[in-house]
Amino acid sequence: MMAKYSNLSLESHNISLNEHSNMPVEKNITLERSSNVELTCQFTTSGDLNSVNVTWKKGDELLEKNFYLINVTGNTLYTQYKFTIVNSKQMGSYSCFFEEKKEQRGTFNFKVPELHEKNKPLITYVGDSVVLMCKCQDCLPLNWTWYRSNGSLQVPVGVAVSDKYVIDGKNANETRLKIMQLSEEDQGSYWCHAIFQLGESEERIELVVLSYWVPLKAFLGIAAEVVLLVAVILLFEMYTQKKKKPSDDGKEFEQMEQLKSDDSNGIENNAPRHRKNESVGQ
Repeated sequence: MMAKYSNLSLESHNISLNEHSNMPVEKNITLERSSNVELTCQFTTSGDLNSVNVTWKKGDELLEKNFYLINVTGNTLYTQYKFTIVNSKQMGSYSCFFEEKKEQRGTFNFKVPELHEKNKPLITYVGDSVVLMCKCQDCLPLNWTWYRSNGSLQVPVGVAVSDKYVIDGKNANETRLKIMQLSEEDQGSYWCHAIFQLGESEERIELVVLSYWVPLKAFLGIAAEVVLLVAVILLFEMYTQKKKKPSDDGKEFEQMEQLKSDDSNGIENNAPRHRKNESVGQ
C-alpha cells in the first residue's frame, strides 16, 4: 500500500509505555494532505514478553494482525503499524494495546488543522460595515466557505445573489467576509470552513449588531441618576435649613428676654440711689 504512494511524505510517530503506566498515552497529529504513516508503540516490562498480547484498533474496530509488525529487543516489545492516509475516512484515532497483568494503551489522534480565532463577540452598529476574518496558522486550505446559522442549520452566505457580502483573502491561509449596510437582522453566528484534502475545519464568529439607541440609553440612564442625586442633595439642604430656622428664632427670643431683664435690673438699682440723694438734700 505504501509502495503505491511512495511519492507522498512520511509521517513517523511513536509512543512509549511500560508496566507501571497508570494512564493511557495519547498523541495528537495534524495532517492536511495525503501521507504515508508509520506508528510505533514500545512496551517495556520486567515480566515475560511472550505472555503479552498485542492488538491494534482504529476507533473501536479491531485491525487484523497481518497489518502490523511485532518485535522483541531485550525487555522491550515493539509493534509497528504502517499505512497510507489518502482521504477523510482514514482520519481518526489509532490505538495500540498491550495486555499483561493490566492493559496499557497508546493512541494516535489524526485530525486536520484547527482554526484559532478570538472567541469574543464582534460588536458593531446598524448601518456600519464589518469584516469577519478566519486564519489557519502554518497551513494552506484548498478552499474556504462561509455559512450563517439559521436555527440549528448552517446556511451558505449568499454572495452570488447579493452585493451585501464580499468574500476575499490576501493570502491562501486566510479568508475575509465583508458585510455591508448592517441591520439588526444580520446579527448571529457565522462559520468559516477551511477545506483540506483530508477533511474540513470550522470556526464560529459571533456578530452583535446594536442600534445607536443602545449607547444613548445608557447615557440617558447615567444622566437621570445624576439628576436624581442632585435633587436629593438639594432637598436635604432645604430640610436642614428649615430645621435650623426655628432654633435661630428661639435664640433671638432668648436674647430679647435677656435684654429686658437687664433693663429691669438697671431701673431697680437706680431707684434706691435716687431716694438717697433726696435725703441728703433735705
